[in-house]
Amino acid sequence: MSIRTRYWEQYKLIDGYILKKYLKTFLLAMALIIVIVITFDISEKLDDFLRNHAPLNKIIFQYYLNFIPGFINLYSPLFIFISVIFFTSKMAGNTEIIAILGSGLSYRRLLQPYLHGSIIVALIVIVLSNFVIPWSNKYLMDFENTYFRTIKRSYYSGIHFRYDEHTLVYASSYSVNEKWVSQLCMDEFDDNRALKRRVVADKIEYDSVSGMWKCHDYFERTFDKGRETLTHHQHIDKPLPVSPDDFRLSSKQIQVMNTPQLYSYIQQERMRGSTTVVQSSIELWQRILNPLAIIVMTFIGVAVSSRKVRGGIGLHLAIGITIAFAFIVFMKITTVFAINGNLPPFLAVMLPQLAFGIAAAYLVKIAPK
Repeated sequence: MSIRTRYWEQYKLIDGYILKKYLKTFLLAMALIIVIVITFDISEKLDDFLRNHAPLNKIIFQYYLNFIPGFINLYSPLFIFISVIFFTSKMAGNTEIIAILGSGLSYRRLLQPYLHGSIIVALIVIVLSNFVIPWSNKYLMDFENTYFRTIKRSYYSGIHFRYDEHTLVYASSYSVNEKWVSQLCMDEFDDNRALKRRVVADKIEYDSVSGMWKCHDYFERTFDKGRETLTHHQHIDKPLPVSPDDFRLSSKQIQVMNTPQLYSYIQQERMRGSTTVVQSSIELWQRILNPLAIIVMTFIGVAVSSRKVRGGIGLHLAIGITIAFAFIVFMKITTVFAINGNLPPFLAVMLPQLAFGIAAAYLVKIAPK
């Protein structure tokens, strides 16, 4: 066996050893915290389950089974960070890191199994956040609406939106149960942004059988080459382009949309001038970019914990948890600036990743090798 082959076999053995510790520690940490969280959640909601007669099989398979993917997606960067610090500190305390580097393996090469492990977890989180969690949220929300939130919102007021590129809609209020709209005003414009038609009605009611709107005190003004035509009907059935869901400001829940559906929804709401565009865009970019935090926090964890110090795991965990919470706070701050300020949603999600990515590169550079 050649020297190169012997070193290759040795490096493969080290890679497998570190990668196994990486994934095993993370999965064990997540399993333990999920069991603890579910235990506390059951003790808190047991009275609600009993009072609303929730079946045991739905509690287990519809509620808690669909609760787990969202929890993993939300806290995976934090627990990856803690897991890396835990097992790397233990390796450093047992002088395993020194022995590995002393065998001829470079520090950069030592980071390779950490990178591979973080990419594996990041890919799993991408699939969860973009496709699995929206699907599971449907069942989770159905359970909560059935056994927790029995009172649903049935009235909306002060409604205004853009239906398409040429149509603006205003309404005083909308009743969900009766499906009627009061004080409707709908303006249609031509390609030159000149008013082409205005529809005003005191009240309209949706007929789900015919798909028509029953309009009361209905006025329609049309403008054509300087000529105005006014039509009035006390009662008339009209096929208006809007639907009842268009008047429900919370009718479309972004939590139950997969990423392609969410992207289409954002384009539609941006065209309509909706106020939910920023929040929806933040959700979209979080699904795409937040898995990068797993890679960033992995390298920070290695750089912090690969040095053998007198404080051992306790000191490393204290430093690591402080960094992790600083990262979470930074993410919350940029999100608030995006919602209440002028910070673009992409930057709101990317800035914390970029800032801590630079910090990770610096910590890796100054780490003892």
